[in-house]
Amino acid sequence: MSKRDVMRQVFAGKKPDYVPWHYQFTHEPWEMLKDHFGGEEAAEAAVGNHILELGSAIGFFDALPNDRYRDFFGVMWDRTVDKDIGIVEGCVLPEPTLKGYSFPNPLDPRFFADIPAKIDKSPDRFRVFYVGFSLFERAWTLRGMENLMYDFIDNPDFVHELLTTIADYNIAQVREALKYDIDAVYFGDDWGQQHGLIMGKPFWDEYIKPQLKRMYGFVRNTGKFQMIHSCGDVDELFDDLVGLGLNCFNPFQPEVMDTTALIQQYRGRLAFHGGLSTQKILPYGSESDVRKECRRLLKLGREGSYVFAPSHAVESDVPLTNILAFIDEALASAK
Repeated sequence: MSKRDVMRQVFAGKKPDYVPWHYQFTHEPWEMLKDHFGGEEAAEAAVGNHILELGSAIGFFDALPNDRYRDFFGVMWDRTVDKDIGIVEGCVLPEPTLKGYSFPNPLDPRFFADIPAKIDKSPDRFRVFYVGFSLFERAWTLRGMENLMYDFIDNPDFVHELLTTIADYNIAQVREALKYDIDAVYFGDDWGQQHGLIMGKPFWDEYIKPQLKRMYGFVRNTGKFQMIHSCGDVDELFDDLVGLGLNCFNPFQPEVMDTTALIQQYRGRLAFHGGLSTQKILPYGSESDVRKECRRLLKLGREGSYVFAPSHAVESDVPLTNILAFIDEALASAK
């Protein structure tokens, strides 16, 4: 059975042949793995990911001097400290209006150009088209977080217009992506804090949920699976997300969620992807701690509805021994 087939079992709510896995790494640990295994291809083979990431999640195409990057929507990012995404610099929409701002072309060829080659290179992997900063995050990066929070109260018509236009953009891009033989669409959009939602449930219901219904409905009607990434304490949304047709939730943070209870509660209805702590165990635990937690999660996932992974991209504070430990434990569990 291919990796693609095993992932389909999990997303369909069935018991898989084994627990699949998928890892993401920030720049420094990935370079460390390449050095350890002897190059890019050797590292990719050793990691053995089950998901093939397609598209350009955020649209970082323009590298500028002084560690600045401009994303596809015109937002400037300062990477002098955070080397992977960066910190928003300036404000593209200083006023609560879209007048004078033109949305970019969702069908820009750069989002799709390498899809055929990637599929040809890794035909056995589960193919996921990534749309990062898909709604709330895209809105606040354009408007500014504090401005958008005020807009939720003071300028509701603008917020609805902004989010509707962002969702229109996403749907157009996904429609083009679905011309390729892909399995799922991944929407990235952080809603949570360590305790509760950033905007609160009433505002999530008013502004975010209607656009998710449109986007998820579009994907669901094509017969494809869909994933959402949202950091933080958002488990109060799971029933809503299941009702909207979501198949898989990431990153499944153990610091803010009861991973055991949630897998058991939603098994067969919602899959979880993540669960291995990147805030505590991976950076600060011993190799033995990491292996123990990996075995717990892999055992929990044997009945289905789980993709083993760290709860976020692995950061530079994680020792190589701990990275190699979770890679080894997943491979051993699949034998």
